[in-house]
Amino acid sequence: MRPMAAPGPTSPQRPDSPRHPGELPPTAWAVLGLLSFPGERTGYELKKWADASLGHFYWSPAISQIYAELRRLEARGYATSRRSGPEEPRAKRSYAITDEGRTALAGWARGAGDAGPPVLKHPLLLRVWLGHLATPDHLRALVTEHIARTRGELEEVRDALARAEGVEAWTHPQIVLRWSGRRLEAEIELAEAMLADLSQAAAPERPAEAAGPSASPGQLPEDSPTQG
Repeated sequence: MRPMAAPGPTSPQRPDSPRHPGELPPTAWAVLGLLSFPGERTGYELKKWADASLGHFYWSPAISQIYAELRRLEARGYATSRRSGPEEPRAKRSYAITDEGRTALAGWARGAGDAGPPVLKHPLLLRVWLGHLATPDHLRALVTEHIARTRGELEEVRDALARAEGVEAWTHPQIVLRWSGRRLEAEIELAEAMLADLSQAAAPERPAEAAGPSASPGQLPEDSPTQG
């Protein structure tokens, strides 16, 4: 694999420039980041690579999102494209990062300040949160299916790590993939603990005299009445 090209000389970004890096959304930087590794890639290849890398920790884009960001990047001069020649059986367009794009991406990656908190949207937890409207068996089946799917994703991460082994240009993606593997291992552990919690919640209730006082339906413990 060819070594990554060094950034070429470009003019510095001005805060009032229409191409100021802050104007791009994170998804555009993610696509430009895919282009920052050696070689040209088609939109389809970028989609596959995003699924195998970014999808494990940040974003799994639709192909339409990939092309929308590529058009945005081209319009700003951060990426360029070329169509294949007549020798190709099927015409295709390949994309590459420009010197200006590499400089802007490096500036964004080295940006000061907090990168922001992680955003968690866990559809399974939303279903379990509404568990009073479902049967215990159904909830356990959902969690069991989630564990199986997560184990499959963990295998994909391990396969990606094996393919990246020894490739110097992929040193930092390997670090992130190792983090992704640890996160998935933790997700499996948490889901297995949730299964145990669901089984305990579905167990026969204790006799009323042994259970002690409880809150009325819809009343949170901290909402209990106090003496006035």
